[in-house]
Amino acid sequence: MIEIERKFLVTSEDFKSRSHKHTRIIQGFLNTDPERTVRVRLKGNKGYLTVKGLSSDDGLSRFEWEKEISKTDAEALLQLCEKGVIDKVRYDIKVGQHVFEVDVFSADNEGLIIAEVELTEEDEVFQKPEWLGQEVTGDQRYYNSQLSQYPFKSWV
Repeated sequence: MIEIERKFLVTSEDFKSRSHKHTRIIQGFLNTDPERTVRVRLKGNKGYLTVKGLSSDDGLSRFEWEKEISKTDAEALLQLCEKGVIDKVRYDIKVGQHVFEVDVFSADNEGLIIAEVELTEEDEVFQKPEWLGQEVTGDQRYYNSQLSQYPFKSWV
C-alpha cells in the first residue's frame, strides 16, 4: 500500500493526441492534515474514499489506502468536505512501459497541468515524453489537498 510517484509540470498539450482515455474527476477533502489526508473522489460514475499518509522526505512515496464507494455515497460525502473542491480532467497516456496520468485543472486551478507517473521502485528508470517539464515531486504546493486550500490562480 505504499504509493511511489513522481510529479512534473507539463509544457504543452501534445499529450492529448496520445491519450487513450480521459475522465473528469471531482474531489474534496474530509481532512487535509499531511499525516492523514482523507479524500473523496468522483471519477466518472464511480466514487472513491482514499486515505494518504505523510510523504517521505523527498516526496516520492507515502502510504495510500483506497476503497471504491457508490457514486451516491461519494456525492453525499463531498457535501461534508472542507472548502475548496478540485475539478480536473485526467488523461492517461502510455509512454514506454509506464502510464502517465496528466491532470488538466479547471475552476480555481485553471492553467495548471500536472503529470504523474507511478513507479514500483523509487529509483526506477522511465521514459520521459517531450511534453514533460520541471519536476515538482515533493513540492507540497502541487498536492491536490493543498491546491484545494491554496488554488493555483491565487499564486500569481
